[in-house]
Amino acid sequence: MTTKNIMIVGVGGQGSVLASKILGHLLTVQGFDVKVSEVHGMSQRGGSVVTYVRYGDKVFSPVIDKGQADFIVSFEILEAARWLEYLKLDGQIVTSTQQLDPMPVLTGAMTYPENLLEKIKATGLKVDALDCVELAEKAGNTKAVNLVLLGRLSHYFEEIKSEAWQEAIEFCVPKKFLELNKKAFELGRNA
Repeated sequence: MTTKNIMIVGVGGQGSVLASKILGHLLTVQGFDVKVSEVHGMSQRGGSVVTYVRYGDKVFSPVIDKGQADFIVSFEILEAARWLEYLKLDGQIVTSTQQLDPMPVLTGAMTYPENLLEKIKATGLKVDALDCVELAEKAGNTKAVNLVLLGRLSHYFEEIKSEAWQEAIEFCVPKKFLELNKKAFELGRNA
């Protein structure tokens, strides 16, 4: 199998590291060689956080180059737009429709781009966008967006059964948050 590449992009504190940990564990249990690499920006100040997950028969590097991502999983629509050049032409974007103002917008130096989701779709790229915050809230906590996104991503991995995803969640999530996260995953999976 050729190496497949997934980028998880968001803003600090949204749970992208946990999402990549669950995904890495899941793919390892499925028998793949997996490399996970985190690239933190100013994550503690709301800056970009990017995680690379690469898997296949043999993976030699954890880094994804421009034009090589099979999937971009984004916690926020501006972050999806920021990393588009890393997506393959036939790649898939899975994104929350949430909009978080970056620091230049908060300070008034810039404005948040209008109609950004429509602009991304107009490029012809495959975009799967849903209101992950609303679904996470239904699960019991808006911080569960990461599991809603993983649930949505699971649609593109038909060969991996739901039970395997649930086992990976059980392995990586602390027990006191387990039911919330499993519910968030299912809401994303069934959206």
